[in-house]
Amino acid sequence: MSNDQAQADRPKADRSAVERSSVRISLPERDELTVEQQKIYDDMLNGPRGVVVGPIRAVIHSPELADRWQKLGEYVRYRTVIPEMLKELAIVVSARRWNSELEWSVHTKIAREAGLSQTVIDAIHAGRAPEFSDPTAAEIYEYARELQMSGHVSDDTYLAIKNRWGEKGVVELTAVIGYYTMVAMTLNAHHVPVPEGTPSTLVPEGETLPRDLSVMAPPAGHK
Repeated sequence: MSNDQAQADRPKADRSAVERSSVRISLPERDELTVEQQKIYDDMLNGPRGVVVGPIRAVIHSPELADRWQKLGEYVRYRTVIPEMLKELAIVVSARRWNSELEWSVHTKIAREAGLSQTVIDAIHAGRAPEFSDPTAAEIYEYARELQMSGHVSDDTYLAIKNRWGEKGVVELTAVIGYYTMVAMTLNAHHVPVPEGTPSTLVPEGETLPRDLSVMAPPAGHK
């Protein structure tokens, strides 16, 4: 029996597991890069990230795009007016919506370290209504949830962010959500693996990743 035939005869879930673990694009190390690519790599290594992981490992095949990408990513990750915990909450919502294994595994860890409770993370993971003691976090969650679920944001949800963070804040929060949606799509399309040493926490080991976008519930008490 040929290898192709063997794969075709496997149960569907098993084929999905194979696809999940198969990187679709080369992920070159620094010494395999051109001089132009190495400059981008070094800029990231010497910047606030301090490491080169995730989508840029694939995007670096297009050096000009990679350079613009990493500069935008540095801004939305480190320089917006939205505090880190709230920003990470928006990123976690985006990661779950798009079922991005790497983005979820990396950013739930960062979110916990920034102060987001495991209870909220677990609720987002399960598609349950998270309970927030801080209305500021509930506003961020609902803005990210509405934008991810429908591509639109209600007037009340928009004004809650605009009134609290100003026009700059609502623009930057939208950019964070949009950027990390692009990140999730890139990671998913190319099957970029979770970094070595980072446990995969989106689905249990051996289980397959969802094929459909995840549904998230409004926060508890939301009208």
